[in-house]
Amino acid sequence: MPLDAVCLRAVINELDKEVAGGRIDKIYQPDRDEIVISVRTAKGGKKLMVTAEPSAPRMHLIDANRENPAVPPMFCMLMRKHLQGAKISKISQPAMERMAVIELDTTDEMGVAVKRELVCELMGKYSNIILKDENGRIIDAVRRIDGDISGKRQVLPGLFYRMPPAQEGKVDPLELDGQKLVSMLEKCEDITKKLDKWLLSTLLGFSPLLCRELAFRAVGETGKAVIELTNEDKKNLSDAFDILVNDIKNCNFTPNLIIRLEDKAVQDFTCFETKQYENLVEQTQMNSFSALLAAFYERKGQAERMRRRGMDMIRTVTSARDRTMRKLNIQREELKQTEDRDKYKRMGELISANFYQLEKGMTKAKVIDYYDETCPEIEIKLDIRLTPQQNAQKYFKQYQKAKTAEQMLTAQISEGEAELSYLESVLQSIDEVENEKDLAQLREELVQTGVLSQKQNKKKQQSKKSDSIPFEYRTSDGFSVWAGKNNLQNDLLSMKTAYKSDIWFHTQKIHGSHVILAVDGRQPTDTAMTEAAKIAAYHSKAKHSSMVPVDYTEVRNLKKPNGSKPGFVVYNVYQTAYVTPDESEIEKLRVK
Repeated sequence: MPLDAVCLRAVINELDKEVAGGRIDKIYQPDRDEIVISVRTAKGGKKLMVTAEPSAPRMHLIDANRENPAVPPMFCMLMRKHLQGAKISKISQPAMERMAVIELDTTDEMGVAVKRELVCELMGKYSNIILKDENGRIIDAVRRIDGDISGKRQVLPGLFYRMPPAQEGKVDPLELDGQKLVSMLEKCEDITKKLDKWLLSTLLGFSPLLCRELAFRAVGETGKAVIELTNEDKKNLSDAFDILVNDIKNCNFTPNLIIRLEDKAVQDFTCFETKQYENLVEQTQMNSFSALLAAFYERKGQAERMRRRGMDMIRTVTSARDRTMRKLNIQREELKQTEDRDKYKRMGELISANFYQLEKGMTKAKVIDYYDETCPEIEIKLDIRLTPQQNAQKYFKQYQKAKTAEQMLTAQISEGEAELSYLESVLQSIDEVENEKDLAQLREELVQTGVLSQKQNKKKQQSKKSDSIPFEYRTSDGFSVWAGKNNLQNDLLSMKTAYKSDIWFHTQKIHGSHVILAVDGRQPTDTAMTEAAKIAAYHSKAKHSSMVPVDYTEVRNLKKPNGSKPGFVVYNVYQTAYVTPDESEIEKLRVK
C-alpha cells in the first residue's frame, strides 16, 4: 500500500518519540530524492531517512549505511549549512495529510537563534522535501517547481511556502463520527457505488486498503454496493468507523507486515490488524514502524536505485538482446527454407538423365521421375538462355548453396543463442546489484565482452575483482555458501576460488548465479545441501516460483570451453533437486 495519512500518523508518532530532542550530527543525500539525517539522541545515534521518490515516498529510521556520492549534491550542502547541529524540537503532521513537518531549533550565520522547518510532502509523484525559514519562506527544495511545471503552486527559493491544494469532496475523518458518516452515505447519489469506493472518495487520508478494511469490518465484504446496505449494515459501519477513528486519535497502532501464504512474498503493510484477507495471508507484527517500512521497501528500493543508476547499461543490454533475438528469428526462418534443398539435387539429376531429349531454348522439361515409386511424368522449369547442361548445373549449385547455408546458419544460430543466453544472464545480474562497486564490475564485464564500448562506460572507475564481493551465507549447521553477483564473479567462484571437492549449484536451464557450498573436507549435510539449493533458486529468475529445479555437482566436474562467454560452464555428471526459495529464510542465513 502507499504510505497513507493514517499510517504516516503512526510513523510520525513513533519518530517524534525517538528523535525529538536530538541534535543533527550529519546530513547525507545518497540519491537525488533521498536524504539521510544522522541524529544524536539520549538513546544513542539514529539515522532518519526521508525519500521523495515518486514510487515509494516515506520516512523512517534505518540501520544500514547508505552509499553516498563522492561529491555531495547542492541541496545536501545547503542542508548542512542550515541544519548542522540543529535540535529537532518536534515532528508533526498537518491534519490528515500525507505530510510531516520536522521543526528545528538552530542558529544563523551570526549565531542568532532561529527556527527552521523541514517539510516532507510524501504524496506520490508530487512528493518533495522543502526547507523553509521562520518567516515561512522557502530556502530550497529537493525538487524545484516553477511555472512551467505547475501553474497552481510553485516551489522555488524565496517564495512563501503554501500547503498543497486540498482534495475536493473529501472530509477529515477525525472530524466525523459514525452517525455523520452514515448520514453522508444516505445522501450518496450513485447508489450502485461499492461501499469501499465511496469511503475512498469521501474520507481524507484513507488508502484503498484501509477503506476496504473498514467496509469488511462493517458488512463482512469489501465490494457491497451502497443500495444493498441494510439498516444493520449502516449501524455496523457507524460502530466500526467510531472504533477506527478512536484508535487513530489515541495512536493505537500496530505495525503489521502482510505476507502471502501462496508464495511467502511480502504483499502489503498496515498500521492495524487486517481481517479482509482472512486465511490467504500471514500477518507478522514488527517491532516498530521503521522496521516495518524497512522490511517492505528497503530491498526493493535498493534494487530500484541501482537499476536507475545503471539505466544506460540496461538500455544497451536490452537493445543488444532484442537485436540478437530478431537476428535469430531471421536465421531460423532462412534455415527452415534450406530443409527442402534435396529437391534441387533431384531436379538436376533428372535433367542430366534426359540430356538426349532436351535442347537450349526450352522453357520446361517433361521427364519421368524415377525417384518416385509410381514413376510419374513431371515438369521441370528451365532457363531458355541456358543449355540443358547449364540448367542442370544451376540446380546443383542451388542445392550446394542451400547445403552450405544450412551449415553456416546452424553455426550462427548456435553462437546467437549463446549470445542471447549471456545477455539474459546479464539482465538477471543487474537484479543482484547492491552497490556502486557491483555496478562498476558489471560494467567492466560488459566492456570485456564487447557489449559496452570503453566510450560508453561512463563510469571511469576501474574496479578491482576484490572491490565487489559475492553474496555470503552460512547454513544453519555451519557451512559457508557463496553466490556470484555477476558472470565475472561466477567464473571466479566456480573455476578459481572453489576447491574441486566443493559442491556447485545452479538452476536448471534458468538464468541465475553460480552457488558454491564450501565443504572444507567435511561431508555436507542434507540441511546444508537443501539450503544451498534454495539460495541458488533465490538468486535466479525463478526466485518467486515453487519447486525450482537446481542442478548440483562437485566443482571437479565443471568445464569451461575455450572462448566461451563469462559465466558459461558445461557439466555432464550431476543430480537435480527441487526446492522452493523463501526470502525470509534465506535472509536469515546471509552473512552481513
